[in-house]
Amino acid sequence: MHTGLFHALDFAADGKSLDFLSIPFSVDRSPYYQVKVPVCRVRNGAGPRVLLMAGNHGDEYEGELLLGRLFRRLDPARIRGEVTILPAVNAPAVMAARRRSPLDEGNLNRAFPGDPAGTPTFRLAHFLEHELFPRHDVVFDLHSGGTSMAHLPCALIERQGTPDRLGRALELMRALGMPYGFVAENGAAAPTSMAAAARAGTIGISGEFGGGGTVTPETMAYTARAIDNLLIAVGLTDAPVLADTAPASGPMQLLQLDSHRQAIYALRRGWFEPAVDVGARVAAGDLAGWFHDLTRLDLPEEELRFQEAGIVISRRLHSDSEAGDCLIQVARPVEEAGILARAA
Repeated sequence: MHTGLFHALDFAADGKSLDFLSIPFSVDRSPYYQVKVPVCRVRNGAGPRVLLMAGNHGDEYEGELLLGRLFRRLDPARIRGEVTILPAVNAPAVMAARRRSPLDEGNLNRAFPGDPAGTPTFRLAHFLEHELFPRHDVVFDLHSGGTSMAHLPCALIERQGTPDRLGRALELMRALGMPYGFVAENGAAAPTSMAAAARAGTIGISGEFGGGGTVTPETMAYTARAIDNLLIAVGLTDAPVLADTAPASGPMQLLQLDSHRQAIYALRRGWFEPAVDVGARVAAGDLAGWFHDLTRLDLPEEELRFQEAGIVISRRLHSDSEAGDCLIQVARPVEEAGILARAA
């Protein structure tokens, strides 16, 4: 009664339901407290099985808001198969508007494969990887840059699994209709949701859909389009649910981060001034920005220059920075053939 995670989900039931994943965790205010993670189910017989989740980090809002809307709008009679929706999967972090859970300082996207006897974040990660992910064909985990980062809008997969599975992941990622697709190199043992999906035998897709701890009409529009496009691509629906139409998009540019040289980090306390914004194409040696020291006004600001060429994929939004903060990153354009060749 005091450990683990429990629920009353009926995975064989057709129709529409709203329930909770419950994690007992005693706190000073409430000795029999339970973390309540909302979980929505919509099912209509056999067919594609898709899990949609957001709020892995609590301050990333496009997915959280749109998955709630999706649940309200989905009509079981208009789908074939089943959808599990977790709009606020790291519920304590979402309620606190934080990246990590305030209960245990857990970062859910660094907690897989989890621990069934651990703190709430690790118990949740264990349930997702070992119980929930294996019940689905595709896991779509929606992210953004959060409060502290501006991020290039892009879909994301990890280089995981067999060439056939990676090829299918690339196919579905392209179907989202995003301008950029990012292929991460985190390894099979990574503590991320995408590596967990691969270990669970399912296809993992993610993406960065905004940033700054807010949403805009633009970020909501392309996030809605990505969700609609995925459901249509897997055959679960035959028409958009969140948008009036699923507009055509141009070709996706694939990007890759595979070297620490593609990022510039703060090495001491200071204030960052970027020279370029996300989406800029840069060459090695180009000016990335300046690092100021407001405690030494007699010293000139330090010029920061890119070590690698590519497209700026993210930058720090907070000027005030500490040693270890990532200030700006540049991703390398790649071709799909090269990605698949490395997986063979």
